Amino acid sequence: MKNAGVKVLRTWGFNAINGSELEYAHKSGLTYYQVWNSSEWVINNGAQGLQRLDYVVETAAKNNIKIILALTNNWVGYGGMELYINWIAGSGNTHDIFYTDRRIQVSYQRYVKTIVERYKDSSAIFAWELMNEARCLGDLSGGPACVPGSQTLSKWYREQSDFVRSLDPYHMITTGGEGHFYWKDPKFASDYNFNGQAGENFDLDLTFPNIDFGTYHLYPQSWYASQDFPGSNFSSVQWGIDWITFHAEAARQVGKPVILEEFGMSGLENKTTAYPAWVQRALDTKIGG
Repeated sequence: MKNAGVKVLRTWGFNAINGSELEYAHKSGLTYYQVWNSSEWVINNGAQGLQRLDYVVETAAKNNIKIILALTNNWVGYGGMELYINWIAGSGNTHDIFYTDRRIQVSYQRYVKTIVERYKDSSAIFAWELMNEARCLGDLSGGPACVPGSQTLSKWYREQSDFVRSLDPYHMITTGGEGHFYWKDPKFASDYNFNGQAGENFDLDLTFPNIDFGTYHLYPQSWYASQDFPGSNFSSVQWGIDWITFHAEAARQVGKPVILEEFGMSGLENKTTAYPAWVQRALDTKIGG
């Protein structure tokens, strides 16, 4: 990576399993940092656990590469927030209870404290990321407490960024969000990326004092599958350019950097057209810090 010119990379600072999966994990050599049993979890400090993340952080430091470390996941991959919901709140709950249930917040903060205090003195740390792609819904559906204008997710961003800042006053903090907007514009009333249904309010979230920079992701084929087909007037490439521009404008309003953290297209021809255009547009905005 160093030889390729990589200066900052992003990786998961979480990897959780259920206690029932331990036997398989040991036999397969699976990496896991957190093991859930009942409403509690324990940290795996062993050779299949945080020692592996130690190695990643130490190797990055030796090669002068910085790391953005994400602290949990909106999705079930590698554990994620729904393990907290399942073990602490139980079945029958909605996805967004993660943001409001005090027991869940205490448990999440206990894990965050474990990771932040373990690595905050490393020269490799660039930023802490509260969650990958936080939304009102995930594999579980969202509930009535997390609707456009409720600020449920925004309040969580603010509270958790304040908590991380109390642990580490020196490193940057970001949301890890996809950059959804809450625009009260009739032309976006049915558009998930702009109408607040995702739970984020990018313009507001970026103003929080302990959110040092914003993040946004870009997957137009997935988000607009019904419009993105041969012969349609929808252009994934142009939509992506506009999405980048909207986030650059929001960044300038607040005076903070934002980064295009993830993007993707399927099909080689699509990638060779879209990726250079998107990367160039992101660079041209000059708001990446």
